[in-house]
Amino acid sequence: MSPTPLKQRSAPAAPERSPIRLQADPPTLAGLDMTPRVGWDKYEKRLAVLQLQLKEATTAYWIQKRRAVIVFEGWDTAGKGGVIRRMNWTLDPRMFKVCSIAAPTPQEFAQHYLQRFWNRLPAAGELVAFDRSWYGRVLVERVENFASEAAWRRAYEEINEFERMLFDDGVRVVKIFLHITKDEQMARFRARFKHPLKRWKLCEEDLRNRARWAEYETAVEDMLRLTSTEAIPWTVIPANDKKYARLTTISHIVDSLSHGVELQPPPLAPDFERLVRMILGIEDGAE
Repeated sequence: MSPTPLKQRSAPAAPERSPIRLQADPPTLAGLDMTPRVGWDKYEKRLAVLQLQLKEATTAYWIQKRRAVIVFEGWDTAGKGGVIRRMNWTLDPRMFKVCSIAAPTPQEFAQHYLQRFWNRLPAAGELVAFDRSWYGRVLVERVENFASEAAWRRAYEEINEFERMLFDDGVRVVKIFLHITKDEQMARFRARFKHPLKRWKLCEEDLRNRARWAEYETAVEDMLRLTSTEAIPWTVIPANDKKYARLTTISHIVDSLSHGVELQPPPLAPDFERLVRMILGIEDGAE
């Protein structure tokens, strides 16, 4: 008796992956209007509104177990830390975390450059802001020759794939580049040097980077052109005026996080609401 032939099984269908499409008209530093300014009165009123809206968005992400990554890149003294502090003032630390990225440790240097970012990605319900990021590979590591040319040229595609994986897994990714002029940077360096509580921010590396401004500018333009995708675009914000940059950045983040997300908190479960009202002595219909 001949054996029963095995039934042919078709290979499982490959899961759909979102295509990586570069923006046809990516942002650029050239021609960016650097003149916008905001007065103190408008700044303080608008900032209070934006901070409340950001709190509403982060609360929705916490409740719905969504995840988001906010990438901050920009020139030294461009104001990345200032924006992040204004975001952090009203947010619960369980919902919002900040990763300030410095030079890799010897152990991290011996690994793939993206490896040290995996453990810093958000868990369910979290937003994580990266004060500098994996883009160091195509910025400082490129300009300062910390990575070979083959390595940093390969990184554009690797980064796009990395971010595509996050996008396909449901992570909202927002990328911000804060741009200032060379003269404005000089003024801010001088102000740091004169201020005893800010002098610690000034280091030899800052001055060395400034001497290679043109090389960094080329690297930034290449980064914008080669990693600004339709799904996860770059937003370049003029930051010569710190107040304008903070309002514009936080407004863009709020809009990006809120798109397609229900921001209204869900009602309490009826049984739990009745229990709360009974224990707290709150009558039905009373708030």
